[in-house]
Amino acid sequence: MTLNLTLTDAVQFVPGVGPGRAKAFVKLGIKTVEDLIEHFPSRYDLTPKSTPIEDIEEGKVATLVGEITRLRSRGSLTKQRITANLVDGTGSCRIQWFNSPYLLDKLHEGQVVRLTGKIIVVEDQAKLTNPAWQTVDENQDALRVDQDKWNPVYPATSQLTSAQIERIIVNIIDDLAKLFVEFIPPDLVERRKLTDRRLAILRFHKPRTQEDVEISRHRIAYDEFLLCQLAVQTGRSRAHQIRGATPLPCTKTIDDRIRKRLPFKLTPGQDKAIEEICTDLARDIPMSRLLQADVGAGKTAVAVYASLVAVANRKQVAILAPTEVLVSQHLQKLTAYLSESRVNISYLAGSLTKSQRTTTLQKIRSGEIDIIVGTHALIQQNVDFQDLGLVIIDEQHKFGVAQRAALTAKGRRPHTLILTATPIPRSLAMTLFGDLDASIIEDAPPGRQPIVTTLVTEELETRAWTFVSKLIASGQQAYIVYPLVDESESLPLKAATVEADRLANEHLSNAKVGLLHGRMKPAEKSQIMASFRSGDLNALVATTVIEVGVDVPNATMMVIQHAERYGLSQLHQLRGRIGRGDQKSYCLLFSDSKNPKSIERLNILCESTDGFHIAEQDLLMRGPGELLGTRQHGIPTFKAADITRDIHLLQQARDDAAEILRDDPDLKISQHRELNRELKRRYAASQSLMFTG
Repeated sequence: MTLNLTLTDAVQFVPGVGPGRAKAFVKLGIKTVEDLIEHFPSRYDLTPKSTPIEDIEEGKVATLVGEITRLRSRGSLTKQRITANLVDGTGSCRIQWFNSPYLLDKLHEGQVVRLTGKIIVVEDQAKLTNPAWQTVDENQDALRVDQDKWNPVYPATSQLTSAQIERIIVNIIDDLAKLFVEFIPPDLVERRKLTDRRLAILRFHKPRTQEDVEISRHRIAYDEFLLCQLAVQTGRSRAHQIRGATPLPCTKTIDDRIRKRLPFKLTPGQDKAIEEICTDLARDIPMSRLLQADVGAGKTAVAVYASLVAVANRKQVAILAPTEVLVSQHLQKLTAYLSESRVNISYLAGSLTKSQRTTTLQKIRSGEIDIIVGTHALIQQNVDFQDLGLVIIDEQHKFGVAQRAALTAKGRRPHTLILTATPIPRSLAMTLFGDLDASIIEDAPPGRQPIVTTLVTEELETRAWTFVSKLIASGQQAYIVYPLVDESESLPLKAATVEADRLANEHLSNAKVGLLHGRMKPAEKSQIMASFRSGDLNALVATTVIEVGVDVPNATMMVIQHAERYGLSQLHQLRGRIGRGDQKSYCLLFSDSKNPKSIERLNILCESTDGFHIAEQDLLMRGPGELLGTRQHGIPTFKAADITRDIHLLQQARDDAAEILRDDPDLKISQHRELNRELKRRYAASQSLMFTG
């Protein structure tokens, strides 16, 4: 079959697709012929080459080739059973199919077929039930047909199965793989021992051996990493060439004034981060810096320092936080640090009345407010700054890249500082934040106590609650976290609203128990948090609304119900809400799961408090999309590459991209022409947002 298709043609023109099925392909992100060919298998099922019937083993999956005899049909149309014998000269095997009446039109006695299924033995007779089958053409080369077959399994939907996708691709791949152009320079292909790109695409869809799969995936994965690294490093280079930011120098006088305002001595890790940030702020190139710090390591103090440097240079600062609880906490800390100073601080959030909002917007516009802390409300179009010099984004993974870009667009090339208390594994950081300069606070504030983390099974729950009750009786406070706000008929999980009352009447009858969840009005949430912070409440039953930023030094107990329902990094974040004072703290992971993998995950948290180690394990277990959020957060979508297992390949691609750009920054020389074209095809539309801090 000769196809008059190009890679840019709409997928509906591919044989077997059409307008109706094309709509189902769009749900998989497939719009063109090229998209379809680059829709690679996620795994393969092996159909092994045939085994003589006399050599088959009970309980093993086997492929048999033989002649059908004694084909029979029994039962009614709705409960039909088709039986047959398969003979191959070494023995016979009993075959049966249930509820497959169509097979009577496909199979007949004397036909040679290839069957694959799990062997069982009944009364010394080998038997296959509902095996996969295919006919064997008498004119085919028997040796070529009878080989191990690697069957591709494609990402699919309920409207478009993997088998349907396979049939469509197999019919066109031999012709269309030839249309793909080699874009990697020949010397690099040779040095990295890469297979030909066209052959890799063909064999990825139609492998003959396991080696075909590995070699093809390696080549496609390298392509994806190299293009991603070129995009990241090009973006970083361009960012460093942009001028026009206002330098915000930090003089010794400014440094002395800020340090006198802070009620504690900064750690060496904080000092190092501040030095790196101040170096950036002093230049006319807009700062784009990521500040990573494990939970409780003091990134907020560094952000306050950076804010005051900007204010000292007569610039406004915008601090974007994901929740009103965190906004309130930032506001309280800033107010405490800057009491009796001339720095004007305010906030912007959905809980403001119309008149309060109007007044705040006017003050931002006039420059009367120096530091404004806010939620997504800061991003809205009617928020105008007189002179925005520094944007600080807290817990960056809670925001989409477009939202972050919208805030930085409100200033004239403002400096940007991005904060995260979610340690980012090295492989993910190279992929997602390679265009940002990075600072890491590795030490913890002095006096910070380690947190004892324990897995609590069903039989230990009563003892655990007794321990929590005694801790509260001694004057300390506790968080109790539940995955649901209300009870659910579909999920057998405990819910915060119900459990708050039960705990107050049973296990924690000696405590004043409060309730906090995301459906409450902002004013209610603020009031509850204020009561807990002041000690009026001993225990706070909550959902993960308390995951980010809540700081109550007297809270020394964290109880997490149904802990197996959370990712490791989220559990680590929740645990980080305690251990902020000078008392020993405890985290109890309640779980009745019997799943060995769930228990293994939770034990990682019990054995380690190293956020970076935990994040690496979380990445291995859940993948980058689940770790940091959805695609809106800028995580590149790889079709073959896997950053959790291909770290060495990623490092190679990073080094190769740096070498290519060092010799040819604009990819203009002839041997980079196709590489430049492919880079623009994949990243031109999204690069301006993908790597925005």
